Amino acid sequence: MSTPLDILTSDLLRYPLLIAVLIGLTAPVVGTYLVQKRLSLLGDGLGHVALTGVAAGWLVGAWLSVTPMDLLAIPGALAASVIGALLIEYVREVSHTSRDVALAILFYGGIAGGVVIIQLAGGTSQNLMAYLFGSLSTVTGPDAAISTVLAVVVLLIGVGLSGLLAAVTADEEFARASGLPVRTVNVLIAVMAALTVTLSMRIVGALMVSALMIVPVAAAQHLVVGFARTMRTAMAIAVVCALGGLLLTVYVDLPPGGVIVLMTIGVYVLGLLVRALRPARPVPAVGGPGPGRTPAPAAGTRATPHDG
Repeated sequence: MSTPLDILTSDLLRYPLLIAVLIGLTAPVVGTYLVQKRLSLLGDGLGHVALTGVAAGWLVGAWLSVTPMDLLAIPGALAASVIGALLIEYVREVSHTSRDVALAILFYGGIAGGVVIIQLAGGTSQNLMAYLFGSLSTVTGPDAAISTVLAVVVLLIGVGLSGLLAAVTADEEFARASGLPVRTVNVLIAVMAALTVTLSMRIVGALMVSALMIVPVAAAQHLVVGFARTMRTAMAIAVVCALGGLLLTVYVDLPPGGVIVLMTIGVYVLGLLVRALRPARPVPAVGGPGPGRTPAPAAGTRATPHDG
């Protein structure tokens, strides 16, 4: 039986383990902003669009006679998901189309485009399965390199600009009135989601990557209070679940993406139980100053979305 050291140093798992850690770090960072903006399904929409990019990569690879044929699949997914992220913001602002309609267009258009284009490339819908649900055997060194670059970009934006991003996502109208670059921030968040979808496709799969963005954040909200604490806790949950789910599939023949997502849901349920069993905090009295009484916040006072 393989020892943990053998697993960590094996050629088969070296790159998947690296990508699993990167997914665990980046997906909750993006998910924290998406939950705040009530855009939890954006990752799903971009995942579907990324399938069109995968198929387009296959088609270009077939035209150029590259080997293997899916060499350009991940670059194609990256291009398609970024374009899709920009389009959804453009459609929402220019045509005043609601977010759910724009996401529905991404859902259906992405799936339809992927199936049609992969057929034109000489492949079948089965060729998309590894990208839909994730696969360890298809991860290569170039995939790990691309994922590392994408993860660094997402973390630099999502963590480095967390104060600005949190201020805009907490109250977009107030941020616009304060002169903050709301449109630029919205585009940055959408692009970060696109990059995260692309780096997660090989392990988690395009159809389930959104769960790794959202569920750890939802679980963290049951355990801690505050924007920054929620983000850090969600990152820890996602890293543990990504590594744990990936290592479990070494011993049990199960799809890694499904196992990882089920583990995050298990943590979410555990968070619900912890919150239900936690003693309720006493509500301070509101009124004028006096013994045992706390002054009410002034009208219009806003709680800061970002804490230390």
